Amino acid sequence: MHRNAIIDAVTHDPSSRAPLLQGRNRKDIAEPGRLGPDAGEPAELGTDSWALTLAPRLAQFAAVARHEHVTRAARELGMPQPTLSRALVRLEDDLGVALFARHGRTLSLTPAGRAFLASTERALTDLERATESVRADVDPAAGKVAFGFLHTLGSETVPGLIRSFRADHPRVRFQLVQNYGEAMIERLRAGDLDLCLTSPVPDYPDLVARRLDEQKLRLVVPDDHPLAARKRVRLAEAAGELFVTLEPGYGLRRITDALCTEAGFTPRIAFEGEEAETLRGLVAAGLGVALLPPPAVPRPGVAELTVTAPRAVREIGVAWLDGHPDTPPVAAFKKFLLSRRGRLLPR
Repeated sequence: MHRNAIIDAVTHDPSSRAPLLQGRNRKDIAEPGRLGPDAGEPAELGTDSWALTLAPRLAQFAAVARHEHVTRAARELGMPQPTLSRALVRLEDDLGVALFARHGRTLSLTPAGRAFLASTERALTDLERATESVRADVDPAAGKVAFGFLHTLGSETVPGLIRSFRADHPRVRFQLVQNYGEAMIERLRAGDLDLCLTSPVPDYPDLVARRLDEQKLRLVVPDDHPLAARKRVRLAEAAGELFVTLEPGYGLRRITDALCTEAGFTPRIAFEGEEAETLRGLVAAGLGVALLPPPAVPRPGVAELTVTAPRAVREIGVAWLDGHPDTPPVAAFKKFLLSRRGRLLPR
């Protein structure tokens, strides 16, 4: 029910899998590698770890294997030939295996060397991909923003925001998460999101939140309901009605409960759901009434009444993790959102 999406303006070329470390400023960006089915859990790198011992030498070994010549490999790596020769000898000594057969100034891989090279190339490729991926994400012009938002803001508000922002930042990529408020806050804390657009505006010591706008809530009733002919209503007039609401944990549910309490009653719940438009459809079917924000498109079968008392609004705000450094694209999008104070929502 909760959907994730990625809007990606950067073209990734899956065919650009060049030999290892040929040029440190490659423009092709591959997807990050994943652990294979036999990889198991990531190993802890202790002081006796083979990974820590061998990692600095893998590129040297791969270069010699590619050239089958120490001098040419040393030239490519930009290091003295004697230093590279000693590094290869130490590598073989540490492994206790001969990786190369020497033929004068040239070398060839032994069977053990060929097996070790295959794993070395995979390891170096994964490292290169990971490096390019994280560098791409912080690129000011084409980096990534992980952005969460409420379901009720997904049909019109968020697409409009992204369209406006991308007019000046056309290559910035968005990883979008649509969910309810508390779930997005947990994802902020886990580092899965950079920013989220939510309601009510959260008040937690580990978060920074800024109010951006407010949205009027309406009492939605079936179009054949006795109140349907009215334009305005006090919420207390719906005290005897069944309500359809969002599930506990949703911000709009907390606001609904609080407004009903302020109006002097506890709502009787006929249904708890996850989508505002589902609730609006159930109101049209006669299952109950609901407090909802305005729809993006008017829905037949319901009447939407202005609530005169208590004041029925919800505040919309943006939140982020306190002390978390922003990448350039995240900083740009945060500045853009803050500039929309008072005009975030369509009028």
